[in-house]
Amino acid sequence: MTLRSTLKAFTRLSAGVALGLGLYGAVALEAAPAYAQAALAPQVQTEAAPAIRPAEGAGPRLWVIRDADSTVYLFGTVHVLKPETGWATPRFQAAFDASDELWLEFADVDDTAGVMAVMQRHGLSPDRPLSSVLNAEQIARVDAAARTLGASAAQLEPMRPWMVAITLAMAPLAKAGFDPQSGVELTLARLARAEGKTIRGFETPDKQVGLIAGMSEEAQIQLLDATLDDFDNAAAELNQMVAAWAAGDIETLDAVMVEKIKDKSPEAYDVMLTRRNADWADQIEELLKGSGTAFIAVGAGHLAGEDSVQAMLAARGVTVEEVRD
Repeated sequence: MTLRSTLKAFTRLSAGVALGLGLYGAVALEAAPAYAQAALAPQVQTEAAPAIRPAEGAGPRLWVIRDADSTVYLFGTVHVLKPETGWATPRFQAAFDASDELWLEFADVDDTAGVMAVMQRHGLSPDRPLSSVLNAEQIARVDAAARTLGASAAQLEPMRPWMVAITLAMAPLAKAGFDPQSGVELTLARLARAEGKTIRGFETPDKQVGLIAGMSEEAQIQLLDATLDDFDNAAAELNQMVAAWAAGDIETLDAVMVEKIKDKSPEAYDVMLTRRNADWADQIEELLKGSGTAFIAVGAGHLAGEDSVQAMLAARGVTVEEVRD
């Protein structure tokens, strides 16, 4: 099997991830989220505006920043969801309808081929095979997980540890019924196109993938170990996170997602959350210097915890308020 066909086979098997945290052992899909979700999702076949099921309870949280001539909404997402998950609320709909622009982690969330090429460029290194950086016990654990997908550790040999972690993290989610086509970003992108809204991104796929690929080998292996630790419970943990997100329970999201990343891999937390949140806060401040209304939708992990985007903006004197129905 060629490197390209191996990668395609695994991405088909893991084409059901749910966002954000599921990628790094039920936690990283939120942290590193959008690029992985896009790479695994099948190409969007229609631009028809999708119907969003209404939230059954409180619904996901929404924040707003206002100045004299600008309004910026902040909405936390899950990159992949089960089709039956409802999350639309009157406050979401009113904010989205009022917005001129949609801001995502990166704009081309349905450019499967482009993101796949980026992941291959950063994630394959045949000259440094996986078995040369993992110990025998780790290789055995990778092999056991891979065999549940009908593969083996040998087929993952050309991949860097971070890519193996993402690949293995997503497969259990597909089996649990999570569908990338139901993810919030793809849904919002279709809605925005149907309504003629401009779509912008805080990053490019190359920048986002490069962040995790640029982590130290030690940190990448920590992520892989965490993924293997959570492999059997990934779907259950993601179900818990999605339920918390859909209920607006930021405290649980912080505990089971953000703090978990911080505890298991401090470097990943710094690279994938803290630094990116600071960069996005910079861009939001620039956005506020202009005028108009923008709707920002990023992984919910970025809007939870002490290092959230809202917290960073508040520390700079920017007033961020929660929107309530």
